[in-house]
Amino acid sequence: MMSPKAWSMLPLALAMTGCVSMAPRYRTPEPPVPKAWPEGPAYKGATSSGQPAADLPWQAFFADERLRKVLDLALRNNRDLRIAALNTEKARAYYRIQRAELFPTVNAVGYGNRQRLPASVSGTGQRIVAEQYAANVGISAWELDFFGRVRSLKNRALEQYLATEQARNSAQVSLLAEVANVYLALAADRESLKLAQETLANQEAAYRLVRRQFDVGVVSEIDSYRAQVSVETARGDMARYTRTVAMDQNALQLLVGSSVPAEWLPDALGSVTALADVAPDLPSEVLARRPDILMAENQLKAANANIGAARAAFFPRISLTTNVGTMDRQLSGLFQSGSDAWTFSPQIVLPIFDTGARRANLKAANADRDIALAQYEKAIQVAFREVADALAQRGTLDDQLAAQESLTQALEGTYRLAQARYTAGIDGYLGVLDAQRSYYAAQRGLIALRQAKYGNLVSLYKVLGGGWDRPGRPAPAKAPATPGS
Repeated sequence: MMSPKAWSMLPLALAMTGCVSMAPRYRTPEPPVPKAWPEGPAYKGATSSGQPAADLPWQAFFADERLRKVLDLALRNNRDLRIAALNTEKARAYYRIQRAELFPTVNAVGYGNRQRLPASVSGTGQRIVAEQYAANVGISAWELDFFGRVRSLKNRALEQYLATEQARNSAQVSLLAEVANVYLALAADRESLKLAQETLANQEAAYRLVRRQFDVGVVSEIDSYRAQVSVETARGDMARYTRTVAMDQNALQLLVGSSVPAEWLPDALGSVTALADVAPDLPSEVLARRPDILMAENQLKAANANIGAARAAFFPRISLTTNVGTMDRQLSGLFQSGSDAWTFSPQIVLPIFDTGARRANLKAANADRDIALAQYEKAIQVAFREVADALAQRGTLDDQLAAQESLTQALEGTYRLAQARYTAGIDGYLGVLDAQRSYYAAQRGLIALRQAKYGNLVSLYKVLGGGWDRPGRPAPAKAPATPGS
């Protein structure tokens, strides 16, 4: 068996493994953005007393029950999110593989050898048959990580795994926002389609009236054509919104990853329950909670750890191979007294000359770290701009929406009076047509602004770091069964 002295060296080697790290000490870079959100007329009233987005689960933010069912179905069936989750599992497996390099791999080996040697080479002058059998347990070429090369590679693999996990969280945030926006677009387009249908019905009735008046000579032929123009315009809009609604449903089905029951779809924006209000924290708090920022920082840490591995390549690599077992010329002699055998083979490889390959590898590792730093800083700047834009929209949309509502009411009155003046014979049909066009455009603009109001809340929730699961958060409710499944 292995001598006590040899065995005593193994714990010492284990204890010394990883004592030194060549990686630079990591410090979180200062964010290259202001410490407060922008101020000015566009941001008036942009802040609120709502709950911070990062602390608000998506099930609480999206208050509409039907929308929550669609979102939950998307989280379970969307293929992009599934791919992101599988990438996380793959990165976790790679990390476990790299971590295993820190510890010795123990193998049990048994073998036998039987050979016939001619007299000319047997050494005895006679032909002989030689046999040898052995069974042992040992460690093969285990690197003693004195300079932290293996540990640095392990840390890099860990940060890469954490980065893919944050990428999965970021994919979930984007998916929730995209599904919600398509859902709201479907609601707005269905409302616009209903408006176009009502407008078409009204214009067809007005056209029939004008046509009868033309037939009896009360109005001119040009008024008849003008009435027909409004009919055909409304018919074209109805066809356009019919197509848009179908495309919205197709887009929603693709995002969800399965068919969406008809009873879960919205009829109009007014049928969608209002979203919860959220409040912006300070930039430093918001940016530290966004998964895309966390992913960029994990990638920066991985690049930093890779420098440690590149630096350690300049130092000797020490590996250990050892076996302990039994050996005999007869199979029956294994495990008998006196058959024990052991080997203890440390090896050191000292790099001397490699034509500058290791130095170039270190320069590449430093360049990768600098690239990751620039990407991290850019991610912070992009995030700051996204939040600032969302706050600017929030600070102005209410005023724009109020103005559009007043405009719509005024144009409704103008359209009503124009019809009355035409019926009384005071004005021609051109005034009615112009008033109708303006009123119809105002109604469509009002729908678009209401959709923008909802969309701004969704965007604000997303860019403020809401929408991804954290430890301690309640788990999503089980996806309801889809009819026919």
